[in-house]
Amino acid sequence: MELLEGLVRRAGGAGGEALVSVGDDDLSAEGLLAAADATSERIRGARAVAVCAAPTMSTVVGIVSALRAGVAVVPIAHDSGASERHHILNDSGAVAMLGDHPWDDVSLPSIPIGGSGGSLTAGSSSDLNDAALIMYTSGTTGSPKGVLMPASPIAACLDGLADAWQWSEDDHLVHGLPLFHVHGLVLGILGSLRRGCRVSHTVRPTPEAYAAKMSDGASMFFGVPTVWSRMVADPASARALNGARAIISGSAALPIAVFDELRELTGVVPLERYGMTETMITLSTRIDGERRPGHVGLPLNGVETRLRGDDGKILVNDGESIGTLEVRGATVGAGYLNRPDATAEATTSDGWFVTGDSAVIGEDGMHRIVGRTSVDIIKSGGYKVGAGEVEASVAELAAVAEVAVVGVADGDLGQRIEAVIVPVEGMFVSADEVIDHVAAQLSIHKRPRNVHIVESLPRNALGKVQKAQIRASLEESA
Repeated sequence: MELLEGLVRRAGGAGGEALVSVGDDDLSAEGLLAAADATSERIRGARAVAVCAAPTMSTVVGIVSALRAGVAVVPIAHDSGASERHHILNDSGAVAMLGDHPWDDVSLPSIPIGGSGGSLTAGSSSDLNDAALIMYTSGTTGSPKGVLMPASPIAACLDGLADAWQWSEDDHLVHGLPLFHVHGLVLGILGSLRRGCRVSHTVRPTPEAYAAKMSDGASMFFGVPTVWSRMVADPASARALNGARAIISGSAALPIAVFDELRELTGVVPLERYGMTETMITLSTRIDGERRPGHVGLPLNGVETRLRGDDGKILVNDGESIGTLEVRGATVGAGYLNRPDATAEATTSDGWFVTGDSAVIGEDGMHRIVGRTSVDIIKSGGYKVGAGEVEASVAELAAVAEVAVVGVADGDLGQRIEAVIVPVEGMFVSADEVIDHVAAQLSIHKRPRNVHIVESLPRNALGKVQKAQIRASLEESA
């Protein structure tokens, strides 16, 4: 399978215009393919290679080189700590670093990008299940696990999104997301190269950088909720996106207020999608269908979903029942490297992947993600409460800039609901105001028992709030 078929097609055509831009660096399809193929000849047959996935053209060429060589590539965050990168390098069995990196403590041989340099000998890769990429999870429940991602499910994911978003060679995608995650790398870079469309990486996903690309023919924009929150806080930049074909949000729930503001300022109704490293993208709203705030849409082509209740029974899709989302189909990866136990634990006896996310599915098939089952479903006083519902209610208060709701261990209730709030600069919000508002808007048992005012919420590289960290901190200080 030629995963990057659009790149190959464009390289065989006339013209040398830029196909890929990263910051101020540009490469045409011919230039990218030539640089990648020159490198791929020196790594062909190797078990796996690692890339320091900084937002640079070197990263793009390195990833394409490995894919063209049929060698599994391991993207590592450029700002990773020593223990994290040593675990990833040792666990993956990478035999070399591809391209430049800043790490003096990495002793693997380095293979230069493009020009002449050393080459590698063949190595055993029988345990990699034909993986094109080995993407490591964030490690929220222990050491990061390597997810084996063959070319076939990657292609199925990208083709499913092309159908949902009407993504074509005529598009110009803009994003500034990390190149060591599915969103920025697989969707943003590989998706564009599979379609054969132009892609511009802005290095950082700032409102100004996104707005500036409209004059260069941008038609699609990728971002996480933090990006879009900052965009609507900069109305001039947001209005500059008027005329874009698609504005797409993922990696976490897009607050309804941000959804509405983005639509009002840009004139574009955002598209939302859902996925995981292990399954890539499985759900999305469609550009030719309903884009409902708070919902992540329908299964992509070749994907099935279902909900399982706490009692182990499969739930009906009634728009109300909350269950653990399970998926199966064309986009699901080949399991965890070196962790058959974790693979088995995440897979049902009839072959469905257990996402660990709680969801609601409507009779019309529309999905709403409630949150991570482990941190976003709070069992308090015999009630099951979705943290996202409480967060949406708290966020209605004008003085609230950001909010995270967690369940803290409680001897009486099992878990008590607590809210951690970042106020709008220069504004004040009281605990009583928050508690009374939620009790009035929702049910009284859904009100926070405690409210904490903080300067910022802990987030990972993709902007996801680290709720397990918040909960641990609150329980430790209780």
